[in-house]
Amino acid sequence: MSNTIKIAKWEIKRNLKNKSFIISLFITPILFLAFFLLGNLANSDEDQSVTTVYVNDKLNILPALQEAVQLHTLPFKLQKTGIAEDKIEDLLKNRENTAYLFIGEQSLTDGVVPVYTSDVISPMFANQIQLLAEPLKALQLEQLGLSKNQLAAISKGIVFEQSTVSEISKTEGGGGETEKILERIVPGAFASIILLSIVFSGMMIFQSASQEKKDKIAEIILSSVTPKDLMQGKIIGYFLLGMLQVVVFFIFIIPIVLWKIDVPIFHYLFVPHLFLFIGIALLGYLLFSSIFVGIGATMADIYTAGNFQGLVILLPFLSFVFVGPVLTDPSGLWAQIGTYLPFTSPAVLILRLSILEEWPWAEIVISLAILIISVWIFMKLAGKIFKVGILMYGKNATPKEIWSWIRQ
Repeated sequence: MSNTIKIAKWEIKRNLKNKSFIISLFITPILFLAFFLLGNLANSDEDQSVTTVYVNDKLNILPALQEAVQLHTLPFKLQKTGIAEDKIEDLLKNRENTAYLFIGEQSLTDGVVPVYTSDVISPMFANQIQLLAEPLKALQLEQLGLSKNQLAAISKGIVFEQSTVSEISKTEGGGGETEKILERIVPGAFASIILLSIVFSGMMIFQSASQEKKDKIAEIILSSVTPKDLMQGKIIGYFLLGMLQVVVFFIFIIPIVLWKIDVPIFHYLFVPHLFLFIGIALLGYLLFSSIFVGIGATMADIYTAGNFQGLVILLPFLSFVFVGPVLTDPSGLWAQIGTYLPFTSPAVLILRLSILEEWPWAEIVISLAILIISVWIFMKLAGKIFKVGILMYGKNATPKEIWSWIRQ
């Protein structure tokens, strides 16, 4: 084990001294920030535009709403209207940055205010309109007594139920449901970034193994350590390099996210099932890294990789085939197939668990079992391939030769 750690440290030090690795370490978050900020600059005029909000006010609460707009400096222009709710669709068809609110006794009882908007409207409107709930809540408390039914109505709170003109049907929403969604999406996004980062760094094992063969230093290294130690050291070393990329990425990104999005990211990130997401990502890395380190040892030069080796490099991207079907039907047949295939299960499983409200635990357990067994099998196979392939010079190994090494 000590030799494995030495190899891992050597790989880390070697890459940290490599200018191209250092540049790639910072270029990804910088490019992400550049596109993010450019997108915000492009949309800045739209975001600052004033939204005209027509209020069908049957509770005489418009003055209080005006005060809330001034208090929170909302980009709203409130106007009273007597337009009926069934006339809204025609009025909004050819308008931009326009919304209609319908406030009546039913709003206080149900805690839901229908909001209809034009298709073109500020992306911040949905969050901003919630700030107008304060005066309605105050009126609700003032008018309702202390009976059980009225206390139940108060506990519901006030929710602005938004629909665009092209989505004129109502959709109920609530804070509790939003929290549940964020508790799935935030850890899922975090695990996805970890998976992508460490898989991309794992792909560097291709270059590492083939470069050592090209420079003919593999024999020197193997005079001091076993092929098993060398292979395991590379896997651990590039895993830690991948985690370093994750750390750098979040150092750049998290402050921007906290600044631009008023959501307690860490509150939704550090939940118990985060460990499940991270475990899936790590299993995915071990699977792909074992394949990469084994196949990388069969190449004389990464730039002259054969068709077989080239196809292996594409294995992590196979999961993109299932993204569309999973988003369309996360419980469907294609989603289940992607969950059980070891090459696609890490990404597909993380995506499904980020979407599904109720997790299919039987499918999760089966998928994890298949993934763990696959990792063990491919680790064994990679060890056999690496042991022979790392000392073969002059040409890329053929599938037939690789198969003969596995059978030994």
